[in-house]
Amino acid sequence: MSQSLHPMLNIAVKAARTAGAIINRASLDLDILKVNTKSPNDFVTEVDQNAEAAIIETLLTAYPGHGILAEESGREHGSKHSDFVWIIDPLDGTTNFIHGFPVYCVSIALSFRGKVEQAVVYDPTRNDLFMASRGRGAYLNDKRLRVSKRTRLSDSLIGTGFPFRKGDNFQRYMKMFETVMPECAGLRRPGAAALDLCYVAAGYLDGFFETGLSPWDIAAGSLIITEAGGLVGNFTGESDFMNQREIVAGSPKIYGQLVQLLSPFTRVINDDEPAAAPTPAPTADAAPAARKPIRLRKKPVEEAPAAPTGDDAPF
Repeated sequence: MSQSLHPMLNIAVKAARTAGAIINRASLDLDILKVNTKSPNDFVTEVDQNAEAAIIETLLTAYPGHGILAEESGREHGSKHSDFVWIIDPLDGTTNFIHGFPVYCVSIALSFRGKVEQAVVYDPTRNDLFMASRGRGAYLNDKRLRVSKRTRLSDSLIGTGFPFRKGDNFQRYMKMFETVMPECAGLRRPGAAALDLCYVAAGYLDGFFETGLSPWDIAAGSLIITEAGGLVGNFTGESDFMNQREIVAGSPKIYGQLVQLLSPFTRVINDDEPAAAPTPAPTADAAPAARKPIRLRKKPVEEAPAAPTGDDAPF
């Protein structure tokens, strides 16, 4: 794939590597790192800000008419009305980075009219570059990625993220943890959601779920998963997960089993249904109907369709 990168993906790779170099330099001297607290347990460093500035400069130099949605600066850069929007997390896993725990990454996605078309996630500690263009597959460096072939949740390694911000519903998460943990082979919490999603695409994890995530945490990883043959959705298996602050991902069979377990915990309520507290997950003896208490509105994200061709293709 490195020989035929889409021009916009090529620019995203350049931006991610530039940010990765900034992060790697800073990691050599964490003692002098300036850390600010956005809220309890939610940190931002000068490295986040410097990496984000370098990414935005690289992207807007190449595409000055594009929009920007970035974790630290929001929408204050770029065009406010472009169909093209770059969705950026300059350093996902800041808390890990501050402690020298080597699990963090740069995440850059390009959406066109609300649909992610290009994606890059760069792990600077391992020099691992995950990338995808819609309809052209997902890659780790030059290796094509495929989600795992496991079909039973009981054999599967599942990734997750713990709630950590003030106001997060920790009790709700503990009920989810109690529901999923006995059903799988193991549960892992590395601490950088964008990288966790790439690990699902690579087959290192068979599935992943988390609440409280923002678009910049999941935009790139979600395309990389679907291009690797996986599925991504919210807790009830619907495709409009990007702004709903809950996500499930996995190989198709594992994804379906996770949705069955997690659907009672959704925070996404249909307009015509009264809001209700999450109900505990059913036991193995429960009737199948009890496992799906919420009506689906949309199909989950399928494997990405072929990219448009001809003069009308935006990419």
